[in-house]
Amino acid sequence: MGCGKKDDFKGKSCVCEVVRAIKDIQDNAEDVCECPSNCFLEPLGAISPSNRKRHKRPDTRVFTLKTADGSPFHAFFTGNDCACVSIFFRVEEVFDNCCAVLRVLEPVNRKEGPDKTVNLADDCCIDLRKVCEVDYFRSTNDCVTVDLTCFCAVQCIADVDLDICED
Repeated sequence: MGCGKKDDFKGKSCVCEVVRAIKDIQDNAEDVCECPSNCFLEPLGAISPSNRKRHKRPDTRVFTLKTADGSPFHAFFTGNDCACVSIFFRVEEVFDNCCAVLRVLEPVNRKEGPDKTVNLADDCCIDLRKVCEVDYFRSTNDCVTVDLTCFCAVQCIADVDLDICED
């Protein structure tokens, strides 16, 4: 038994089940006394409700994934001159045997100026000190397809409104 093995979660990956639950909660976005960042917390908006835009309902549960060595999984996004790496995601689809399409979210600091992108990269690695500067997220047009059985942990960060269109 180890991270991402079939035996870890009754034949399924626990990370896969959490990401499936996040997708279901996002799809059913409509107050509970639990851990305030519990990924299973319903409804969408229950995590950090004070960060919501006025009169808008959240459409995204922002989360991060951890690899077997404990480091945050990262992906690239385009359209920004100074930073292009993020560890923050929105689940778009879960399919087959725990594969998922994740939208890469741009990390933003609204306190440092007008929606300043936080550059999480420091040469070769993610600078974990810069992660603390992130206080909001912007949707990108970049997605990554992942095998969820390759991850050991998922951490939910916030419920936000990113004006994601649903078909």
